[in-house]
Amino acid sequence: MAACLNPPRLSSTEDDSVILFSTSNSPQDSISPSSSSFHHSPPPSLHQFRTAYKLSVRNLSYTLQPYKTTSFSFCHQSKRPEPLNILNSISFVARSSEIAVVAGPSGTGKSTLLRIMAGRVKDQEFDPKSISINDQPMTNPAHLRKICGFVAQEDNLLPMLTVRETLLFSAKFRLKEMTPKDRELRVESLLQELGLLHVAHSFVGDEENRGISGGERKRVSIGVDMIHNPPILLLDEPTSGLDSTSALQVIELLSSIVKAKQRIVVLSIHQPSYRILQYVSKFLILSHGSVVHNGSLEQLEETIRKLGFQIPTQLNALEFSMEVIRRLEDSGSIYETSIIEEKEPFPHLMWPEEENCGVQIFQSQCTKESFSSLCYAYLIEILFLCSRFWKIIYRTKQLFLARTLQALVGGFGLGSVYIKITRDEGGVAERLGLFAFSLSFLLSSTVEALPIYLQERSVLMKEASRGAYRISSYMIANTFVFLPFLFVVSTLFAVPVYWLVGLNPSLSAFTFFTFVVWLIVLMASSLVLFLSAVSPDFISGNSLICTVLGAFFLFSGYFIPKESIPKYWLFMYYVSLYRYPLDALLTNEYWNVRNECFAHQIEGSQCLITGFDVLKSRGLERDNRWMNVGIMLGFFVLYRVLCWIILARKASKTTI
Repeated sequence: MAACLNPPRLSSTEDDSVILFSTSNSPQDSISPSSSSFHHSPPPSLHQFRTAYKLSVRNLSYTLQPYKTTSFSFCHQSKRPEPLNILNSISFVARSSEIAVVAGPSGTGKSTLLRIMAGRVKDQEFDPKSISINDQPMTNPAHLRKICGFVAQEDNLLPMLTVRETLLFSAKFRLKEMTPKDRELRVESLLQELGLLHVAHSFVGDEENRGISGGERKRVSIGVDMIHNPPILLLDEPTSGLDSTSALQVIELLSSIVKAKQRIVVLSIHQPSYRILQYVSKFLILSHGSVVHNGSLEQLEETIRKLGFQIPTQLNALEFSMEVIRRLEDSGSIYETSIIEEKEPFPHLMWPEEENCGVQIFQSQCTKESFSSLCYAYLIEILFLCSRFWKIIYRTKQLFLARTLQALVGGFGLGSVYIKITRDEGGVAERLGLFAFSLSFLLSSTVEALPIYLQERSVLMKEASRGAYRISSYMIANTFVFLPFLFVVSTLFAVPVYWLVGLNPSLSAFTFFTFVVWLIVLMASSLVLFLSAVSPDFISGNSLICTVLGAFFLFSGYFIPKESIPKYWLFMYYVSLYRYPLDALLTNEYWNVRNECFAHQIEGSQCLITGFDVLKSRGLERDNRWMNVGIMLGFFVLYRVLCWIILARKASKTTI
């Protein structure tokens, strides 16, 4: 076995299933610069079968287990919700160079079937015996996620990227083993295949930002999941929401892909036009989760005629079948013929010796992968994400300009209100009010980033679940990009406030003040990022942020002294994001002048309040500035780690 002795070098992020199924690529794919699969030489006798694929579904059933609810009624005994059967013993076969359509009324399980075939289900809900590819059972949903491209009904794309950038970043994440030049060639080739060359430099756009058309956006979504050249492409209602011309263009595109690359395409569809039907090889019609027809359009027409119906001239057979779906469901002969067809012999494309050898070699490569190569791959991944983050921030004018203007207006506005505070007892109270308001202003100024985080989250879930990159890479890149951006924002706020108000004139005190303002904004950014991971939408996220910040401000010690806080709320004093920066700012202002007098008796020269007295009233009898800085850095890291944990857990369970 030459393949076992000389295995290809694999990326550490690839799954062992890539070895098993990428070997079936066509010879043309293996020499093409646009191919993204790994190859090894097959035995000469089996080389002729390399271009064929077969996707088999056998007796696939799926039951939705509802969440358990507890009834508090004293009159009625609580009833456990009954499981809901979505799919019942679904069986069919899809082969290379075929487009198979899953049709049926709404609620019949079409989307559920496609998601299971794409591996978008939990491990405990997956039947390892129900799906096989080239007669090799898929024992884990992760294998299907690696092998199958899946285009969801929603177009989860970043609106601030151009069409070409969207595909290029997808290529960078999914085709890490390729050189930059090969990736660009792959993207250019795909743009031509998708018919998107004329809009390559146009923004994708969304409901708020004008961009490409709906049909073009759907083709971009298809391209994102085709970039790594998967042998099987599954699409959930790709023509929904499109006009007839755009829908036909999408189906024509899929037909050309199927014929040129000998791939399997399975899609669900609603009310296709007659022109679309001519591109479809097989129809799987579902009703109440069961198969009522599995075969060609001609077989469906014959079945309808046998049932005694005449198809109206203005309808095609598939549209008319939706009207007589009950009679089709009652007829048992249709499904029997489809089962006979599924049992046709198919040459095995895998050979046990080489398959097992490939898995063993892959596992040994994973264990022997050098630490330096892993770090390099990790670093490249982070750099790609940093580049994409920066493009999005720069092009999101609302965020970029809003944060800049907010910092300038806030800085000059506060500076003009508290301009040249006197160094007396009244000035002490004004300084405390200035610091408290500045904290509230800075911590609440990052809320406008919430919609952007929520918008990116759906894209993140899709890409991370497909193994494009790690969630930790996303978090690190997000941090690296926002660090300098938020530092500029902090400086724009700190400079006018500090010198207009006339705070401690020491250069070191000003530097520390700016540093603390930066940490405040970083903490707020981490908090918003964490809450965006928890919140389902903008309204609940905004409400949650306001509630949390309000509670932190209340227990900061500014309104209620620590001694007056009830014991059961005392923990809020220690976790408040307001407390530590407020203490750091006060210490920075008064520690160097702790012996200076800020209030004298009306008669006489006795000092009533010194800088140390001001600090002592807040319990700051020692210089704890850097300890507070450490705690603020701890909060900054903590919220990002919590966000990473939540996003990683969601990505592992996502069905996008």
